[in-house]
Amino acid sequence: MHDINLYEKKMISDVEFPVQMFVNRIEKPGMYCPPHWHEHIEMHYLFKGQGTFHVNQKPIPMQEGSLLIINSNELHMGISDTINMEALVIIFEMKSFSKEVAEYNVIFKSLIEADQKLNDLCTEIYEEGEQKKLGYKLAMKGMIYELISYLLRNYVVESQSAWENTRRNKNLKRLNTVLQYIQDHYNETITNRELADLIHVSEYRFCHIFKESMGQSPLSYINEVRLKKAYSLLEQKTMTISEIASIIGFKDYNNFGRQFRKYYGFPPSKVWEM
Repeated sequence: MHDINLYEKKMISDVEFPVQMFVNRIEKPGMYCPPHWHEHIEMHYLFKGQGTFHVNQKPIPMQEGSLLIINSNELHMGISDTINMEALVIIFEMKSFSKEVAEYNVIFKSLIEADQKLNDLCTEIYEEGEQKKLGYKLAMKGMIYELISYLLRNYVVESQSAWENTRRNKNLKRLNTVLQYIQDHYNETITNRELADLIHVSEYRFCHIFKESMGQSPLSYINEVRLKKAYSLLEQKTMTISEIASIIGFKDYNNFGRQFRKYYGFPPSKVWEM
């Protein structure tokens, strides 16, 4: 059994500096930040390399000088597209800096590029954090205040109601139950009705919640889980392709082949040749 938990609890206990900040240095291409969500705001400023973030299932390409903003309650994951990627990560709760602004539930623009003001601020924040001179937390806190103020005045795309914010939070929590069930039963026949019953909503409502949060239909996600498992089993080279297709829940061998080729871009047999 593989536990699924999209929710990530952020604990920031430093009252003087209520921010989690670190530099991600990724040395090889691939996923380095698995899918998760939290109530905090998360920013990634890319110093080096290229990457792709998926925010609410929408791919957002990043290059040097890009600032990615992940708003509260947004499902996201990160992929490095280059051998060396380096990014400054800043995570905080808006209410730690301004309760008044936090009540507006503002939604920032997801990707900001070619803004020299932001480039300078992120570089200065990074340098303060690296050098750690006397009073560096105070200096960084002031810069983050300036960063937030600048974003509020230039890059707010909408203001989310408290009801909408609560609704999205609730739906993401519900999905943990559904995704865990799929992970445990992917090799069985799973219906939308069955999944809807897990979170006590109608089938129509369930499909809407799932598509809104995951960016794909429940069946598409189930097949994705099956195909990833198939790839792993193919790499072991201990079973035939037809045996693997049956084990992971595909009753039609030809359909398995079509779905595998569509998802990976090559037939299952090619995995044995790698």
